[in-house]
Amino acid sequence: MQFRCKQCGRTYPLNGLQYKCDCNGLFQLAKEPGDKIADLISLGEVKTPIIVSAIDEIDVHLKLDYMAPTGSFKDRGARVLISQLKAIGIKEVVEDSSGNAGASIAGYCAAAGIRCHIYVPESTSPGKTKQISAYQSDLIRVPGSRDDTALAVQRAAEQVYYASHVYNPLFFEGTKSIAAEIEADIGIPDYVVVPAGNGTMLLGVYYGFLELGRLPRLIAVQSAACSPVYTRYHGLETMAVSGTIAEGIAVQCPARIDEMVEAIRNSGGDIITVTDEEVQDAWSLLAGRGIYVEPTASVAVAGMRNYFSIRKGPFGKIVVPLTGTGLKK
Repeated sequence: MQFRCKQCGRTYPLNGLQYKCDCNGLFQLAKEPGDKIADLISLGEVKTPIIVSAIDEIDVHLKLDYMAPTGSFKDRGARVLISQLKAIGIKEVVEDSSGNAGASIAGYCAAAGIRCHIYVPESTSPGKTKQISAYQSDLIRVPGSRDDTALAVQRAAEQVYYASHVYNPLFFEGTKSIAAEIEADIGIPDYVVVPAGNGTMLLGVYYGFLELGRLPRLIAVQSAACSPVYTRYHGLETMAVSGTIAEGIAVQCPARIDEMVEAIRNSGGDIITVTDEEVQDAWSLLAGRGIYVEPTASVAVAGMRNYFSIRKGPFGKIVVPLTGTGLKK
């Protein structure tokens, strides 16, 4: 098992410090027959439930992924990544995050006995930074934007293994498990609506359903305040970036943007944007039904409401994963 550059085909060992190719291409996981991903670390994960809720008179399958051990779907990727790193002898890692991925990596590193340094924007929610610190991770607050945080950790990654939820394909080996869970519960849906920042949920859903042999239409949703994938997909000029309550997807320069666009197009899907007001309305709607998520998780519900409100049904099965708990805010 090794990393292979998607752009030039060069291979790299899993335990090396390089997180992308010398040609600047990004890695994919290359497995030989018989290769198996390690399954050494667990925090008691369970298959997250799906409930059906009528939203704007449309039945929507809400996948409650905020019920993962550390409170977000990022646990899917963290479990697989950290298990494999433990298996190959990695003892110290760095990671950058807007909060949830950092908490997941920190939690699983604590379980694995791996020393962990998490870089976050200084504006990260106190609930998330408190959680990261509670796992006895080294928390580094970086002034500026989410992208400034990514630059800071990349300097640290010159000396310490970069356990990246964006660059390391082992993480996507975990996030794609959501597709198999959905298929087991309701079959292959017609639509999956996901928030999109760095693409860990979007690409996990995409690669997971590819392995199952049939793709639902993927509807990606970005904040109108930060929508680089939306502008790339629609061939628009780059828009100015401003603050948003959807901090988990406020990524100005997603590394896998080309893969994200490819996934949306290959699925016959689409990408839309929502305002903070629409996100807040969706958050309130969910909370009024006893579902307490962070604002970023309600982005997908806001997008679902916008996308289907201007189209005629029937729509078939619509799945909306709810990505993170509101208890961290």
